[in-house]
Amino acid sequence: MTQTEEDLELSELSGEFADDDVVVHIRISRPTGSNLDWTLEVIDEEGYSTVWEDSFPTDREAYEEFLATIERDGIQTFTEHPVQTLH
Repeated sequence: MTQTEEDLELSELSGEFADDDVVVHIRISRPTGSNLDWTLEVIDEEGYSTVWEDSFPTDREAYEEFLATIERDGIQTFTEHPVQTLH
């Protein structure tokens, strides 16, 4: 069964992020009403998605992983290699 947007709780840390004239949308989510781990997805301006295979115990940890990826690889990592999965 596929989850719809209504079935997902979005973290308050979700939203747009801009760096070096590149804008991406961060979606940190988990099933609504659950205490399950959070998933992290980054969507670029073209609509291509990068999803982490691992989930995160807190939405803050997911956001910190996103920031660490930008620090390590640059925001262009989300636009140069569309449709990817990160570990």
